Amino acid sequence: MLQQTQVATVKAYFQRFLEAFPTLEALARADEQQVLRLWEGLGYYRRARQLHQAARILVEERAGEFPRDPADLKQLPGIGRYTAGAILSIAFDARLPILEANTVRLFSRLLACDGDPTSAAVQRLLWAAAEVVLPRHDVGAFNQALMELGSEVCLSRSPRCDACPVVPLCGAHHQRLQAEIPKPKSKRPLEAVREAAVLIHRQGRVLLLRYPEGRRWAGLWDFPRFPVRCKRPASLNRELIDNVHTLTGVRIEPGQRLKTISHGVTRFRITLHCYAAEYLSGRAENTNGTTTKWLRPAELERYPLNTTGRKLSRLAAELVGS
Repeated sequence: MLQQTQVATVKAYFQRFLEAFPTLEALARADEQQVLRLWEGLGYYRRARQLHQAARILVEERAGEFPRDPADLKQLPGIGRYTAGAILSIAFDARLPILEANTVRLFSRLLACDGDPTSAAVQRLLWAAAEVVLPRHDVGAFNQALMELGSEVCLSRSPRCDACPVVPLCGAHHQRLQAEIPKPKSKRPLEAVREAAVLIHRQGRVLLLRYPEGRRWAGLWDFPRFPVRCKRPASLNRELIDNVHTLTGVRIEPGQRLKTISHGVTRFRITLHCYAAEYLSGRAENTNGTTTKWLRPAELERYPLNTTGRKLSRLAAELVGS
């Protein structure tokens, strides 16, 4: 959960998750939809699916025994060098380094390394540094202390060098290069995208689809959604009709625009226009790996949705009632 997510955000999710799945066996037995529903709002949903898959592998193929060899652990879905090192050092005091955003910044400054921290050469240097300083015991506490030092003292902006216990060893501090090290990532410009989501209603139900493997939000449910180009009402209506039919197999009569939501996904800045639509004809089909289902708005509480999908579910309740 902490991968690419702050502790303050994770706390409540972590507590709910452990209440639902107190053991490895409980998580392995769980339905993926339940796992995703409890993860909903944390984003990067592949992490939840990989965690669930890893639990099943451990229970079904290893009798619930957790691997202590980093090579074996990295065979599990979603486990790379950093995660393996974090788990094994913290849980089993294995003498393994970790390297994540905070410790990358910390070691880059200690070594006065002004190269690109994402390059293979600099990564090798930083991993080597993280390994050579490991103590013989209490490795997990040491690794966590390094992360804490990076997050609380060796800040990306205005580092608190006066409070740093390793400042005498810091090459960047001696050369007054804290502001230049590590070299900032080159930011890719955000790409503006217009999308439409359609709330199709029929006899008190709305139509949802579940995304297949390989698609954004795989495993989650959502209202029919797709990029749109047209802005004139007549052309836009035609686009909505055609795209919905391609995605679901049903014909619709587009209605009013209910809401516009702006949000970001990776390098895209998305303007999402949400429309009501009345079902006309056709049978909802499972096409291109997607699964379709007619649901009452009250039933959506049990289904995992992405963040904007959850907002749309509230609109659906207003549109057709619960």
